[in-house]
Amino acid sequence: MNNSEEKIKSILDIERSIIKTYRRDIYKKFVKAVNKYELVEEGDKIAVAISGGKDSLTLAKLMQELKRHNKVNFELEFIAMDPGYLPENRQRLEYNCEKLGIPVKVHDSDVFEVANKMSAGGSPCYMCARMRRGNLYNRAQELGCNKLALGHHFNDVIETVLLNIIFAGDFKTMMPKLRSQNFEGLELIRPMYLVEEEAIIRFMKSTGLSALDCACTVTQKKSGNKRFFIKDLIEELKKENKNVDINILRATENVNMEQILGFKSKGERHDFTEFY
Repeated sequence: MNNSEEKIKSILDIERSIIKTYRRDIYKKFVKAVNKYELVEEGDKIAVAISGGKDSLTLAKLMQELKRHNKVNFELEFIAMDPGYLPENRQRLEYNCEKLGIPVKVHDSDVFEVANKMSAGGSPCYMCARMRRGNLYNRAQELGCNKLALGHHFNDVIETVLLNIIFAGDFKTMMPKLRSQNFEGLELIRPMYLVEEEAIIRFMKSTGLSALDCACTVTQKKSGNKRFFIKDLIEELKKENKNVDINILRATENVNMEQILGFKSKGERHDFTEFY
């Protein structure tokens, strides 16, 4: 790392800024989501997944601050999987965690290599994401955790809604918490559910650290990526209505069951004619 090019803040300054400078835009929204969706409870042991990106690093600091200031007693484990990073990316992940005061436990895997083989020449991204999630669940379980915290934020949530509507033909979102179907006793939580990406970018920039991006050794981001298309679409819509992103989230909270053609519940499809 080139310290002459990076004006890195001290751990104390970073922790002070996240609850003061970024209190309105990050910390209060983080706490609101934790309380609203009941994400952290007495006696929890939570594994915080760190990819090395801006979102997971910010989440790690938020969880540390929550433990420091919250009356609820819970434990934290900070875990990071090396899916096959280049040496410089592994070093950057560990360096950033050290500078942020995050006691991360890094474990190795071959996810990049296996996902690439299983994708048979196509895009390995979907397979990689599934394998990474399973690996993190397994590691959290090994450490005796009952929850796994991921760094998805507000923009991820609303983008997922539109992705599903436009490209999958269904209406569903990224939930603030859900129980694992394959790892008994484990629950996934998303404490930054209400925190906007723009604030996370500003916070990470203020630390002086350079977070990892995808860091994939197999493929890079492409212009055809559907999530980037959705990001651009939302920005266009906001020119017409600045609250369009908030309204997308509100739509997931205000589904009128009497004015939809059908819905799925516990794997079964129901048509409006059943209740007409």
